[in-house]
Amino acid sequence: MIYQSIKMAIKSILSNKMRSFLTMLGVIIGVFSLVVLVSLVSGASGKITGAINELGTDQIDVYVNDTDAKGISYNELITDIKGLSSIENVAPQSYSVGICMSRNESERSIVFGTTPTLPLVTNVKLEAGRFIMNPDMDNHSNVVVVSHELAVDVIGRADVVGESLRINGREYTIIGVTEKQSNPMMALLMGTNYRAYVPFTTMARAFPNGSMEVTSFIASPVDGDFATAEADLKDYMLKRFNNDEEAFEVYNESTISDQMGTITGALSLLFGGIAGISLLVGGIGIMNIMLVSVTERTREIGIRKAIGAQPRVIMLQFLIEAIVLSLMGCLIGIGFSWVTMQLINIIGKVNFGLSAGVIIVAVAFSTGVGVIFGLYPARKAARMRPIDALRYN
Repeated sequence: MIYQSIKMAIKSILSNKMRSFLTMLGVIIGVFSLVVLVSLVSGASGKITGAINELGTDQIDVYVNDTDAKGISYNELITDIKGLSSIENVAPQSYSVGICMSRNESERSIVFGTTPTLPLVTNVKLEAGRFIMNPDMDNHSNVVVVSHELAVDVIGRADVVGESLRINGREYTIIGVTEKQSNPMMALLMGTNYRAYVPFTTMARAFPNGSMEVTSFIASPVDGDFATAEADLKDYMLKRFNNDEEAFEVYNESTISDQMGTITGALSLLFGGIAGISLLVGGIGIMNIMLVSVTERTREIGIRKAIGAQPRVIMLQFLIEAIVLSLMGCLIGIGFSWVTMQLINIIGKVNFGLSAGVIIVAVAFSTGVGVIFGLYPARKAARMRPIDALRYN
């Protein structure tokens, strides 16, 4: 009976193609909006979250704002702060903008002054060479670790270990190259893909804003216990700056991903709600056309009842027709969504895909729209009296 009802529903829809398409248009637009908007939010949030994870979410950032004290000494960092029981590793992170030059090319890059412990604290991975070592720190060596992108765009290739690079006119020997960034959002978050790492002691001597005072550092907790590490760092900094809470800031990077998930979840609900309104409007269109269909087929309903069709059979037939109409609009909307996402990927040079979860939601919601807005016309058809239906002209 259900199979026969589906066949009759499809035949009825195809017999009035233009009317059926205009009826489905509201559902098509609603599904298209829902799938595209939520998939874009999901794809963008995934890229941003990936970029944040590449920057490092298993670290705590500390910034000193006290301009009078300027910062804490390097010795305080490696003895007192590193000596806290909840802190596993620390690394200073002063930075500046430098002009990196080879024989033929030059680019502006972020130059970080740091120590050998940086790869232990954050996600800095090498594809060639080595990172800064303690002898480089002790000797104030002019050595540098460059990003893959900086090596390729300034020198012309990634295999540059042992070659020279001039930063702000001073010559440095390249000792390592970091891995190529796989996430395009990294450049957006950091402002550039060009990064160079020099010994902290070298930056203190060679750069105009360099200093042995540490105004920014990162720390990793023991056994991933961020709460204890953050509390211990705040207690130490409060004592160090005479209980002046405005003198420093402590950020737990592990909370950024959680906050990003909350924000994107809210955006998905917002856009989904907007698209849901379009689906409801489409549902009203389905109810209207089904009422018209019931009126047009009144004599057919009367004949079927006269030869023994039960009211539930008549109701099921029209309800299935409403569901089929809604689902056909849903499938067309998903098809348009897929084409649109492919165009966005080609034009924007990104790799966003349709979210399987939102497609399931769209199908379920469209089915619900068909049921809810098809129920009244179906009940109206089922409650017709055979004699009145047969006399209808």
